[in-house]
Order: sequence, then C-alpha cells, then structure tokens
Amino acid sequence: MAYEQESIKPYNQQESKGSQVATMFNHIAPAYDFFNSLSSFGLDRYWRRKGIDALKSFAPQDILDVATGTGDLALLAAKRLKPRRVIGVDISDGMMEVGRQKVMRADLQQTISFQHEDCTRLSFEGECFDAVTASFGIRNFQQLDTALAEMLRVLRPGGHLMLLELSQPQSAPMKQLFWLYSHLVMPLMGALISGDRKAYSYLTASIEAFPQGEVMEQTLKRIGFGQVCWKRLTFGVCTLYIATK
Repeated sequence: MAYEQESIKPYNQQESKGSQVATMFNHIAPAYDFFNSLSSFGLDRYWRRKGIDALKSFAPQDILDVATGTGDLALLAAKRLKPRRVIGVDISDGMMEVGRQKVMRADLQQTISFQHEDCTRLSFEGECFDAVTASFGIRNFQQLDTALAEMLRVLRPGGHLMLLELSQPQSAPMKQLFWLYSHLVMPLMGALISGDRKAYSYLTASIEAFPQGEVMEQTLKRIGFGQVCWKRLTFGVCTLYIATK
C-alpha cells in the first residue's frame, strides 16, 4: 500500500527519499537535539518517557530501537528498563555518532550499541527481540509497510512494538495553533539553528502526510500485529502506539 508520506521528500523529487533523508540528518545532526528540545518546549523528553514506561510491565531484555537518531530513546530504555542489550539502528551515521558520544558519557557501552541499517532490510534474524521501538522517525520511511513488516519479523512472539510519532491535533484551537506553529515558526527556527530550512519544512509536510490514529492502527493490524493500542499526548501533538506480536 502506498502512503502520501512516502512521496514527501526533503530536497527534490528525483533522488530516492531514503538517500535524501540520510543526507538531511547527517547535515542537521549537530543541531538536532537542541532543535528538538527547543521546538517541543522540552516535551520530547516527556513523550519518550511515556513510551518507554509503557513497556515496563513487559520487562524486555533485548530491544531494537529503529530510526534511533542520536540515541535518546535507546539511552532512556537502557536506564529505565534495565535490559540486557539495546541496539540502535539508523541510516544516518552522523546522527548515530552523536549517539555514541552520549553512550560513552553515560558509560552504557556494555548495553547500547549502534549500527547502520536500512529499516526495510534489517540484517537481524527473525524473532530475536522482545521489543522494537521508534520515536519520531517512522514518518521518514520510504516504504512504511515493508519497514513495519521487518519490525514484526524480528520481534519474538508476545513481543511489543512501541511507536512515538508527531501528529496533528484534531480539535480547535490547538489544531489551528499547531498549523501556524509548524508552518511558520518551526521552519524559520530550523533554518536559524541548522541552516537548513528545507529540512524543517519537510518535517511539517511529513507530519501532515503520515497516517495517524485509527488509520495507523488499521495499518499495524493489516501488517500482522495483534492487539494495537494508541493514545494521543499533549492535545494530539504526539501519538503513542503499542502493538503486540
């Protein structure tokens, strides 16, 4: 199934989305964490805690963090869930290099590792993780169904998928306020901080095009996940999904 978000690209329509996303994140990696915290008013940390804490009762020991970026979710999982291992994967080496520095500062090298992976062709054997997580990255996938199917494949039976993704508020006045903020303030802020206005205009477009709420729930079930639960956070600016294999 094709999704509108798959055709939204950062820079041009000629190159593949995957290669452009990798280039974009390599470019903005040094400013990424600062922009996230500033643009979300620090709420990104709260959303990650909500996502990780939703997995606590399952006590996952082997965790795969897809689209790990600079590793914030992987670090939080290691600290709050105390697993045996967390592997963060991404197509941007620049982002993961920032993550490796964080892991070294936190002295968590024995628990967290990073490796370059295409989320549509994961190199791991089937059924080798208790949990798969992704925060604010799945809207960048070039082939969403294929990537979700890969996450399902590497999960053990009874394992859980936890997704966090930015979403559009559904009710006034937050819906209108978010539109103004995401279309006017965020691209300007991104340009000033990272020097790449296109990257943050792309961010807004990808949020609007991504399947949300009930549509995402049906997508996960169609891929093969069993029970799917989801919850809007902070007036619908972020949505948390939990799905079971």
